[in-house]
Amino acid sequence: MGEKNNPFRCSVCNKDYTSIAALKVHQIIHTGEKPHKCSQCGRAFNQSVSLRRHLRIHTGEKPYNCPVCRKAFAYSSYFKEHERIHTGEKPFKCSVCKKDFTNANDLKVHQRIHTGEKPYKCPVCSKAFACSSSRNDLKLHRIIHTGEKPYKCSQCGKSFNHSKSLRQHQIIHTGEKPYKCSVCCKAFVSSSSLYIHKTIHSGQKPFNCSVCNKDFTNIAAFRIHQRIHTGEKPFKCPVCSKMFATSSYLKVHKRIHSREKPFKCSVCSKDFTTSKDMKVHQRIHTGEKPYKCSQCSKSFNHSASLRQHQRIHTGEKPYKCPVCSKAFAHSSSLNVHKRIHTGQKPFKCSVCHKDFTNSNDLKAHQRIHTGEKPFKCPVCCKTFACSSYLCEHKRIHMGEKTYKCSQCSRGFNHSSSLRRHHKIHTGEKPYNCPVCCKEFACSSNLDIHQKIHTGEKPFKCSQCVKAFIQSSTLRRHQRIHTGEKPYKCPVCRKDFANITPMKIHQRIHTGEKPYNCSQCGISFKQSSNLRKHHRIHTGEKPYNCPVCSKAFAYASYLKRHQRIHTGEKPYTCSECNKSFARSSHLSRHQKIHARENLSRVENES
Repeated sequence: MGEKNNPFRCSVCNKDYTSIAALKVHQIIHTGEKPHKCSQCGRAFNQSVSLRRHLRIHTGEKPYNCPVCRKAFAYSSYFKEHERIHTGEKPFKCSVCKKDFTNANDLKVHQRIHTGEKPYKCPVCSKAFACSSSRNDLKLHRIIHTGEKPYKCSQCGKSFNHSKSLRQHQIIHTGEKPYKCSVCCKAFVSSSSLYIHKTIHSGQKPFNCSVCNKDFTNIAAFRIHQRIHTGEKPFKCPVCSKMFATSSYLKVHKRIHSREKPFKCSVCSKDFTTSKDMKVHQRIHTGEKPYKCSQCSKSFNHSASLRQHQRIHTGEKPYKCPVCSKAFAHSSSLNVHKRIHTGQKPFKCSVCHKDFTNSNDLKAHQRIHTGEKPFKCPVCCKTFACSSYLCEHKRIHMGEKTYKCSQCSRGFNHSSSLRRHHKIHTGEKPYNCPVCCKEFACSSNLDIHQKIHTGEKPFKCSQCVKAFIQSSTLRRHQRIHTGEKPYKCPVCRKDFANITPMKIHQRIHTGEKPYNCSQCGISFKQSSNLRKHHRIHTGEKPYNCPVCSKAFAYASYLKRHQRIHTGEKPYTCSECNKSFARSSHLSRHQKIHARENLSRVENES
């Protein structure tokens, strides 16, 4: 019966055909003959129908139109596949995981995930792939070796190694997002993006890593993840030969060499290497902080910032110094710390050539030269060069002293101040001056001290040309010229140019005398007065007259003594113009005039 219905048999493989024409077409498979040649590109085909279909690439003919969205197709098979987008039909089901597909080829490729079959091998590097077609792995992979990018965008000139990539790219120019989620109506550029998105609603993660048991929503993410375990980095930079696990990482890396920054902020026009960096930056303008801490409700504009913040609550410090074993919560803090051991200071000021261990310190330092103070207090409008200075300053208004000493319960508004204070109790002074061997509790105090030996005074007043060792001393000095008194006593409303005199003044109201002499128990409001007082017990006289070498316990005594040698008499009587070397002598003299005036008044009356 079969032989009667199919009288034409292939002599090679014994397959039967109903007509001689069908048999002849079939026999071309065995002979390898391709008699139908394209006149435009020279490509040959074994069937005339295949040639006719191929010619549509050159003519651009697309005879099959979708009646729903009017999209045109060159081939009926493409049109039938497309129709299923509108109907939702997925007639091809995987027998293992029951996943549905719109076409048989996609099902066939998918089944290789379960079987592990990779029948297509790269002839260059022997890597195996599940797919061979131009739409899938092997063909794409081979382009890595050739560097070929045959598909070019007609609008921006950008080239791609795959037609699908070009089609997806062109949607950027058109703004088209044809794939819509049926649950939340979110639209997507590609069907694969829609498929991945749908797993958010379904919670489905069908791809499981056999090494660490982690689940993934899509195969691409799963494959990339597997490279963590295998260490595979198949993407090589042609400039510096650095290897990468994903093509996207390589693409971003290449921009370091090309200096390309294709993503521009629409608000401030700042350029960025990646769209992700630009999106994070835009939150500065929008104020959006989508990442919230579950413990303290603090919000962040970046997920990495949230992860770093959470280490405050957990106490986790995963980064350890290999030299001294000190642990850090952030890798950047460890990198900066390592420079203590190496002595490396890679950041140099272009104005004064001072070196710094990190870029943030350099930026803050450069504001000394520029005078820039971008951080403003919302209460008193005072401006600051550093955000940390502003945070410290705000605590003055709030009266907040978050950091308490466990030994004496003294409060501080900054952790660094508490750390410095702790050294008073421990007596620790780890920083030594190489010139005079004087010891200091803080490196900053050592830096200031060393300028005494060098005579360096880098901070100059623009009004009187007076120079200072510290920028803070310059700022305080400048208030003499401006008359600014930003610190107000909350009790009597008296104004002060500097915070230290205000704190000393407040002790008048509180009666506080925190500085006690260990020998006689007498108390003082100021530490300087206690130091002076100590000289009574020690007999120390550190101030020597350069003329007669007489020694004095206090600078004011020396100054007064020197007037004997200079003959200076700075205190003048307003009535008789007589001058005196001391203010006390003037006061005593003025009493003579007071008695004379009183006698004159009595005589006249």
